Amino acid sequence: MALANLKGRSSSGDTALMVLGAVSLCHMLNDMMQSLLPAVYPLLKDQLHLDYAEVGLLVMTNQVTASLLQPFLGFYTDRRPQPFFLVVGMAATLCGLILLSQADRFALLLPALALVGTGSAIFHPESSRIARMASGGRHGFAQSFFQVGGNLGSSLGPLMAAFIIVPGAQGRIAWFSLAAICGMVILWQVGLWYRAQIADVPKLKPMHLRTKSPMPNGRVIGLIGILLALIASKYFYMASLSNYYIFYLHETFGVSFGQGQIFLFIFFAAVAVGTFAGGPIGDRIGRRYVIWFSILGVLPFSMALPLVGQIADYGLILTVILTIPIGLILSSAFSAIVVYAQELVPNRVGTMSGLLFGFAFGLGGISAAFLGELADMRGIGFVYQLCAFIPALGMLAIFLPNLKSKPAMPEPIVEVQS
Repeated sequence: MALANLKGRSSSGDTALMVLGAVSLCHMLNDMMQSLLPAVYPLLKDQLHLDYAEVGLLVMTNQVTASLLQPFLGFYTDRRPQPFFLVVGMAATLCGLILLSQADRFALLLPALALVGTGSAIFHPESSRIARMASGGRHGFAQSFFQVGGNLGSSLGPLMAAFIIVPGAQGRIAWFSLAAICGMVILWQVGLWYRAQIADVPKLKPMHLRTKSPMPNGRVIGLIGILLALIASKYFYMASLSNYYIFYLHETFGVSFGQGQIFLFIFFAAVAVGTFAGGPIGDRIGRRYVIWFSILGVLPFSMALPLVGQIADYGLILTVILTIPIGLILSSAFSAIVVYAQELVPNRVGTMSGLLFGFAFGLGGISAAFLGELADMRGIGFVYQLCAFIPALGMLAIFLPNLKSKPAMPEPIVEVQS
C-alpha cells in the first residue's frame, strides 16, 4: 500500500506506523552516510596529502552546514510547507558523496562536505515534523521511534566504512550513494503522504490554524534556554564516552582497542534502548519527569565511573556495568526534550526540531574537540573526573512546568502562510 493512501491520524488517534517506519529507516540511511565522514578523513588526508589544518577545515565545513542551517530551514518550512523537501535533502547528500568520491584536490572537498551537511540539515527538522504528524497523538513514541533509526545508522556507518572503503579506494565512497537513492525513493512516497495531509488544510484562514503557546513568549524563550542547557549537559557528557571511552579503557585497564570496540558497542546498545524507551514513558507520565530523571538521574553513575577505575580486581567489569545505566538513562532525554519544545511552540515544530538537533550536533563536535585538548593536557582520567559532574546541570529541570496536553482538542497539522 502506498504511503500516500495512509491516514496519518485517524479519528481514533492510531499511529501511521508505515510512515514512522519510513522516516526512521531514512534516518538510519542519512545518519549512516553522515557517520562515514570521520572514517573517510584519514583516507583523504593520506591520498590527497592534506595537513591537519585542512582536515579541520573539512570537519568545520560539514559541522557548520549540518548544524547551523537546521533552525533556519525548519523556520522556512514552518511557514511554507514543502512536501518533497526531504527528497531534495537526500539528493544533496547524494551529490556530496559522488563529488567526495571523485575529488582530487582540497578545493573540491569543501563543497562536497557542505552538500552532505546540507542534506542532513534539511532532513532532521522535516522528518521530525513528519514523525509528529504521523504520531496519532503519541508524540514521544513517534520521536523515539524516529531517533532509534538515527542511532542505528550512526553505529553502522563506521562499521561499513571499515569493510568497504579501504586505503587508496576513495572511489568506493560512491557506493554509499545507493543508500541516498533508496532514501529518495522512500521519501518521495512520504512526500505524497505529506501532501495529502496538508491538502485539506484551508489556506485562506491561516490565523484559524494557529495553535498558540501555552504560556507568554518571554517565559517560552527562557524555557527553551533551559532545554538547550540540558542538551548541553547531555551531549557534553555523551562526547566523553562516545569518543574517548576506548582510550579510557586502554589507559586505565590495558584493554586492547579491539576489546574496547565491544565494550563501546554495549554502551551504544544501551543508548538505543534508552532512546526508544524515553518517548513512550514521557507520553504516559509527562515529559518533564523524563527530562528530570534522565539527566539528573545519571549523576550517581557518572560520579561512580571514575572511582571504580581505581579498584584493581573488579574495576573493568564495574566500569562496563556502570555504562549500561548511564546509556539507558542519559539517552532517554532527547526525544522528551524535542517533544517538550514542540509543545512549547506548537506553531514552529520545524524550527524547534532544527534548533535542538542543530545545537546538539554542533555541541557534540565542539565538546569532542575540547575534551581531546583537555586529555592531552591533563590525561584521559581527568576528563572523566571532570565530566562526572556535568549531569548536575539537570537541576535546571526543576524550572520546567509540566505541560498538560489536551487530547480532546486535535492539533492542526501545519500552519500555512499565504
